[in-house]
Amino acid sequence: MFGKKIDLFDKEWLEIVFAKKNKAYGAYELRQTNSWNTTKSLLIASTVFILLFLGPRIYALIKGLAPEPPPEKAVEVIVQPPPPIDPEVKTPPPVEPPPPKQDQVKFPPPIVKPDNEVKDEEPPKLEDLKKADPGQKTIEGDPTAEIVQIAPAGEGPKQAVVVEDNTVYNFVSMENPPTYPGGIEKFYAFLGANIKYPPMAAENNIQGNVFVSFTVEKDGSLTDLKIDRKLGYGTDEEALRVLRLAKRWNPGMQNGKPVRVKYNIPIKFSLQQ
Repeated sequence: MFGKKIDLFDKEWLEIVFAKKNKAYGAYELRQTNSWNTTKSLLIASTVFILLFLGPRIYALIKGLAPEPPPEKAVEVIVQPPPPIDPEVKTPPPVEPPPPKQDQVKFPPPIVKPDNEVKDEEPPKLEDLKKADPGQKTIEGDPTAEIVQIAPAGEGPKQAVVVEDNTVYNFVSMENPPTYPGGIEKFYAFLGANIKYPPMAAENNIQGNVFVSFTVEKDGSLTDLKIDRKLGYGTDEEALRVLRLAKRWNPGMQNGKPVRVKYNIPIKFSLQQ
């Protein structure tokens, strides 16, 4: 064996090198499978290289064997002639461009003259004032002349048109929000005295608040009654029923005039033990 050429990867040489040693060590297994791992790596690398080299040609060959798509149908476009020109329709005249801007001098520079060229003007004398024309003079008219009306005749004074404000305001931003006669405590007392607990809600032990909204009109009546948050089991209908029985409110005032105001309140349903 020693007369041959030394091959460090030969299995007999490996047996000599790892004699009386721990062959379970990783180096022994790597040396045994080294040739197979090298061959497998070469085969994989060669296959990948051949596929990359021949991939475009194979794709072109497959693409050439695929059936060609049907030709697109040509769409015929018909151009209609323009409508005839109506001789009676006159073309509007072209808009004239605005005149060019001119330079303006707001404060012309003062002209400085020498003292010998400046002459002092004397104030006018009393005789000059007698001869001067003071302006317009009083001219007596002809009482027999006809009256000529220069300005067009008017239709006389017209009555001012009063625009009614139907805007619905929010009671939070009001100068004088609407109030219930006697105060809001009286209103809640009225609700408590007139609300009849729905039997279905009582059987199911339903308690809580029904949030309602309504509009206080200019005359104090309540309109647009709505349920904003429901409780169910007949409580919503009962809340609307009692609100319709309420008397008129004092309307809200804005700028000294009654206006429409939206109001939101919670109506509590509670089972007293």
